[in-house]
Amino acid sequence: MNRFNLLTGAAVAACLSTLAAPAAAQNERMFDIPPGALGEALTAFATQADQQILFTPQLVDGLRSPGVNGRLAPYEALDRLLEGSGLEGRQIRPGVFALRRAAPEPVTELEALVVTGTLLVSSGDLASPVVTMDRDELDRRGYGTVAEVLAAMPQNYAGTSTPLTQATGADVGTSNNVYATGVNLRGLGPSATLVLVNGRRLAGTGSRAEFADISALPSAAVERVDVLLDGASALYGADAVAGVVNVIMRRAYHGHESRLRVAAAQGGAEDVQLSHLAGRRWGSGSAYLSYEHQSANGLSASDRAYTADGDLRPFGGTDRRSFYSAPGNIVAFDPATSAYQVLWGIRPAPGGTAQGPEDFAAGDANLQSPRLGVDLLPALERHSAYGQVRQTLGERLELSADLRYSRRKTENATVPAAGVFTVTQANPWFVSPTGAAAHSVAYSFVRDLGPAQNHALSESIGGTLGARYDLPAGWLLEGYVAEAVERADYGVSNRVNATFLAEALGNVPDNPATPFRAEVDGYFNLFGDGAANSPAVLEFIGSGYGQVSNRSRASAANLMVQGPLWRLPAGDLKVALGAQVRSEAFETRGETFLAGIEPRLMATPERERSVTAVFAEARVPLVAPAEGRPGVRALDLSLAARQEAYDDFGSTTNPKVGIVWEPVEGLGVRASWGTSFRAGALPQLFDQQGVSPAFLSRADGSEALILMVYGGNPDLRPETSETFTAGFDYRSAGGSSLSVNLFETRFDDRIAQPVNANFEGALIDPTLSPFVTLIDPANNPADLALVEGYADTPGFSPAFPAESYGAIVDTRWVNTGAVRVRGLDLTARHSWPLQSGDLALETAASWIIDYESRATPAAPAEQVAGLLGYPVRLRARTGLSWSGDGVDLGAYWNHVAAYEDRAGTRIDPWDTLDARVAWRPVSGPLDGLSVELAVQNLFDEAPPFYDSPTGFGFDAGQASLLGRIVSLHLIKRW
Repeated sequence: MNRFNLLTGAAVAACLSTLAAPAAAQNERMFDIPPGALGEALTAFATQADQQILFTPQLVDGLRSPGVNGRLAPYEALDRLLEGSGLEGRQIRPGVFALRRAAPEPVTELEALVVTGTLLVSSGDLASPVVTMDRDELDRRGYGTVAEVLAAMPQNYAGTSTPLTQATGADVGTSNNVYATGVNLRGLGPSATLVLVNGRRLAGTGSRAEFADISALPSAAVERVDVLLDGASALYGADAVAGVVNVIMRRAYHGHESRLRVAAAQGGAEDVQLSHLAGRRWGSGSAYLSYEHQSANGLSASDRAYTADGDLRPFGGTDRRSFYSAPGNIVAFDPATSAYQVLWGIRPAPGGTAQGPEDFAAGDANLQSPRLGVDLLPALERHSAYGQVRQTLGERLELSADLRYSRRKTENATVPAAGVFTVTQANPWFVSPTGAAAHSVAYSFVRDLGPAQNHALSESIGGTLGARYDLPAGWLLEGYVAEAVERADYGVSNRVNATFLAEALGNVPDNPATPFRAEVDGYFNLFGDGAANSPAVLEFIGSGYGQVSNRSRASAANLMVQGPLWRLPAGDLKVALGAQVRSEAFETRGETFLAGIEPRLMATPERERSVTAVFAEARVPLVAPAEGRPGVRALDLSLAARQEAYDDFGSTTNPKVGIVWEPVEGLGVRASWGTSFRAGALPQLFDQQGVSPAFLSRADGSEALILMVYGGNPDLRPETSETFTAGFDYRSAGGSSLSVNLFETRFDDRIAQPVNANFEGALIDPTLSPFVTLIDPANNPADLALVEGYADTPGFSPAFPAESYGAIVDTRWVNTGAVRVRGLDLTARHSWPLQSGDLALETAASWIIDYESRATPAAPAEQVAGLLGYPVRLRARTGLSWSGDGVDLGAYWNHVAAYEDRAGTRIDPWDTLDARVAWRPVSGPLDGLSVELAVQNLFDEAPPFYDSPTGFGFDAGQASLLGRIVSLHLIKRW
């Protein structure tokens, strides 16, 4: 942590020093430019200031300048020359000014040098496809955060690493315990998509730090988002397997911008976001600070009919309720079927507790949803801040520093405690319908204690110090040091302590080490209706909890030089050469109090990895437009390679080759090939082993209690991939565009949890048999010993007798067989002038042609495109919008194609309509104000029904259960 404190202190010092730097930091010069034509004045300015100024002749045609005389800094002289012209000059890098029309609002400077998909400046069209969403486009989507925009992209699969999939149990990976939002391009896993901020890495989040949390960034400070839909380890190193998301923050801002967004869905999930951005620009630099606050209410499962009680029969599904209920059921374990059978349903008398044989129903089970009363979305509160400062020193050197911070707290109700418990005549509440001396009771504590309560805290901080120096002959030297730290704390309370429960049931004598005395404080009543126990008893048995704290860190130092190496007939051969050193670290600490009289401590010591890399990229112009070759207006070749050496398993080299061909003006054809690479995340290698009970269906329809084993695998090999893309981009002179991209990605040794891809079918799917051990501990002493051997493993629950388990299922990380994904992306836009504005039609779609996966190297290939848990065949978004006279109108159709669950049952397509209207006065006292009213899912289309084993009748990976969401967004620029 000392290194990070040092970096933070340096960044703060840099901010303070540059904010205090005088405008005269640029060398003042003597100017003597008489009034006259602006073009001539600017030419004289460039000579006298020894500065380069970029503008087109059309921009200054017919304009005049008042001239300037005296000793001034170059930027001051330029401002005076431009007075009254409607133009403004901005320093885009040391020694270089660019001219443009003055904006009618405070100025935002774009990051001119950050081009995702290449390391080179001004490299032209790219060989790899990149989707770019600027600030206006992000606002037009109608969402509150950049994370929500990315989650809705057609190329993204939102079935993992989102708050909704975590809360509903759809994300069986269960690493997202702080309800973060990751990006999962092509459905290849969130760890296969590299997320950057201004080209710098983030620390990982969640219980395994395997993906970056895009929701931690203040959206108001984001200038644009670039999504590179291609493997890019040759450029960015490991993890850039499925693609890269690069969030570009605003380079500079002058003025103030305030934002307020209020949104709500029916029944809850109210969301309020408030942000403010303040910045200042001076001639030699700039600084700004952005703060954002978000507060959102949760949404209970009881607020939606298809998630309320687990009985999905009214919707054409199955009754997913179980016999773990309140009132409970007397059960017996059947060794022949390795399953519990309900003998009697407990039906308490009007007093709230069973008193005799007449209060039992033979063979008639009480049924209840295992997820009764849980929240489908957590309540959250988030604070995010981002600050940046830039300062030019002299003519060639620019220094920069940025600092970001986020703190998010979530709370939600989750699955209540339940289990099978033995009770005897020692308990004064005991009653038997048969006169037996003891019974096993299946019971849920939801009506006694309520659901368990989750609480999570995610805190991240990161900083960067950078420098850029203009070398002679057009070369550029730049470097940075960066560090990011992520804290992910998770806890669950209101859980049953099994040791205390045994004492409260009277199954063991009063323990003098506890303050509880059953004969004084009362016995726990398993024969009641869920409201038959005293507060003292409930406080005692419900004192169980668990909590864990994860820390991850990522740091890097990068140095790169780039420029024109040789002058070729078609132009400059540009190269970039660089080196990088980075490190990653992760540690876990926690405690559980689910059994015993003292909390059990657990810890995974800090694991650290260091990586050194050298990399290079070249852009080779083969044909230039000036050569006038028919059918080959331009032709460029791009080459890149990166070698990385890891201190824990070795080195890897990844190349990338691309070609860009322009047969005629406006049409570009491109293709790229490369390899990518990802080492297992540190927790995937070294995570502590744990176990957890769960229920899975057998082939005959019965349910088996299984012991799920999870944890790290130190024998993991790195996964490698090969990516190929080809496509074309057409842009007409009128602004219409069409982009088509064919992609194919092949994985070898993919790091995954095969069982989690079909966890509910683990006992049925033959491809998962290598990970399933069927056991019969009721009749086989060796199997009983195997189960009892896990008794001291974190997560083992004494709520279920060891004899009742029917299988052990291994969900740990392994290297699976090959994976191949092939598909097609399409984006198009066309506009027409209409009235006093423009009418535009645009569409974006992603079509998965093939998605083949092997659970193990020896398993047959399985076609999983359009299968539950994977991307659907087609996702698309098509919109029609009109803008003019300060008004924007838009309607957008979202389509998710039909797909199937593992049983072959069709899940219908989901089609929704979004609409928005925005008003921005172009003059007058309200100038700078923007008002937007947006409605997502205008017609309140329910998600397609899915007969989920969880009892929630929808698939959280492909649809939202919120229904119609109405939002009002106000933006005021000062």
